[in-house]
Amino acid sequence: MIEGVNTKYLKVIPDERGWLMEILRCDEDVFEKFGQVYFTAAYPEVVKGWHLHKIQKDNLVCVNGMIKVVLYDGRNKSSTYGELNEFFIGEKNPMMINIPTHVYHGFQALGHEIAMCINISTQPYNYDKPDEYRLKPDTDKIPYNWNNEAKNL
Repeated sequence: MIEGVNTKYLKVIPDERGWLMEILRCDEDVFEKFGQVYFTAAYPEVVKGWHLHKIQKDNLVCVNGMIKVVLYDGRNKSSTYGELNEFFIGEKNPMMINIPTHVYHGFQALGHEIAMCINISTQPYNYDKPDEYRLKPDTDKIPYNWNNEAKNL
């Protein structure tokens, strides 16, 4: 191999919703700067959410297909407490969404194809103590129905 070139087999983590593939972590020898880049995919109509992070910020991009991204501000001291934001991003609307800490978020794959996304987080995934706090997609704690309508509006 040419001097300075490094290779790494990528870890794919499948489940019933689709799969996730880690690409680069800041705690690897090949890393030079930032937290982590990973790839995630969702089968058509699957919802991946809700969750939030207390330490990391996410920068989400859909690179194949289309997704509906929904954010919910559950931060009591925020000026936008209780507000929902809905974004439709992907091939037809390329956009990066920067998601702050303590904001619940999730996405749903739209259409008839697998949606593929890349997330560039500010922190690497911690297997021993993940910075991920989950709620079920149909939780009553967030006034949103993934079947295309907001609850209680």
